[in-house]
Amino acid sequence: MKSIEQIYVNGEFIHPSGEQYQVLINPATEQIIGHVRLGDEQDAKIAIAAAKQAFRTFSRTTVEERSQMLQRLHDAILAKSDRLIQANIDEYGAPKRAATGRVKLAANNLLDTKEALESYNFVQYIGKAKVVAEPIGVIGIITPWNASYSQITAKLAAAIAAGCPVVIKPSELSAMQTQVLTECFHDADLPPGVINVVTGLGHTVGAELTRSPDVAMISFTGSTRVGKEIRRGAVDTMKRVTLELGGKSPNLILDDADFSIAIPTAVSHCFTNNGQACVAGTRLLVPEHRLEEVKQLAKQAVQTITVGNPWSEDTILGPIVTEKQYEHVQRLIQSGINEGAELVTGGAGRPEGLEQGYFVKPTVFANVTEKMAIANEEIFGPVLSILTYGTIDEAIEIANNTSYGLGAYISTPDLDKAVEVASRIEAGVIAINGAGFEMKAPFGGFKQSGIGREYGVYGLEECLETKTITGYDKKQA
Repeated sequence: MKSIEQIYVNGEFIHPSGEQYQVLINPATEQIIGHVRLGDEQDAKIAIAAAKQAFRTFSRTTVEERSQMLQRLHDAILAKSDRLIQANIDEYGAPKRAATGRVKLAANNLLDTKEALESYNFVQYIGKAKVVAEPIGVIGIITPWNASYSQITAKLAAAIAAGCPVVIKPSELSAMQTQVLTECFHDADLPPGVINVVTGLGHTVGAELTRSPDVAMISFTGSTRVGKEIRRGAVDTMKRVTLELGGKSPNLILDDADFSIAIPTAVSHCFTNNGQACVAGTRLLVPEHRLEEVKQLAKQAVQTITVGNPWSEDTILGPIVTEKQYEHVQRLIQSGINEGAELVTGGAGRPEGLEQGYFVKPTVFANVTEKMAIANEEIFGPVLSILTYGTIDEAIEIANNTSYGLGAYISTPDLDKAVEVASRIEAGVIAINGAGFEMKAPFGGFKQSGIGREYGVYGLEECLETKTITGYDKKQA
């Protein structure tokens, strides 16, 4: 049983003033594995004050100094990779292979930003003006439970590169993961107050970060509903917000694609991260005359997926994170059945032999219409909806018929056609023919999937403010 009783403020692990506890449950066993004492508004204020004090000197550090800090953070994470992997498996339910990859991604985020920092030009000359990029100030970082390591390090790396101290409010459901990651931050030996971590609830710690006049920016990843609340709450202080929110990403399979490759790949894109990924390709758009072939290929692909113990090397799909989230997924699966979608495979309830744990049957629906809940709502579970189209124009119209616009996928051997289709899709990130994401390139959404961009140079620039200086070249009389 793990007991977490501390937060991290001003370079020290201290006891929070908050007295509320969050129980931590292993989603694969439904057993209590620990509890965490949550910080509150007062703890957030103390952390903000520490960050504000640190900004005075940290904002004036050199590129070389900050580059070395990013390197030390990277090295500290790799040094504790085994513990980070274990916490991700036990607390989140990530399959071992996925957890290993997630830790590497978290560490690499720091090196990618280090590279962007070292090549960035903080001073430009435009006409007779000197334009200087300066750190924006204290940044509040609010992260979700589905990708705790990578989300924290991506946001943190950009802030450090810019010269901005941070106060991190991770999900209370990720407390064990956060504890190990915070130990890595401590080992990296950054100046006190540059990194502060307060695990707490959104309506306490998150709200204080949002309304505080001493926080210049909020970087948030999570639901669209909460993102809207943060944006409203940030208005009074006019702080900058970057929001990476929900998604209902389309996956367009064009008629000339190799369906024997494209359909299994599409299933994989939908079920990534136990189906709990904002960028998952949950809407599969296929030519209507090939629906029967698609159904068969999708069913075969699902049958190759091992669901179960996250510690097993063979497991591909682990459990949903909590009972509440499990019930949410079950309700939407049932709604698909009730609204008349064809159940190709999977369905309600747990997979056979997995009566304990928040496991969901990997599910595929066909003959889904655009009005169905499963075609519109972000399910955040391993549920794929197959829709059909007659023409490419119709496919693009269906793809864009959503309030979201985070990701999209396209399959066709004709790259010119793929690029043309991509130019018409309203999404921030588009992958062609199973390509992975480029983590040095900008990531973010259109429409209600967010505001701003993260990663690489674009993430760094979100944390900077520009200052124009004229007359600097004039000599005094």
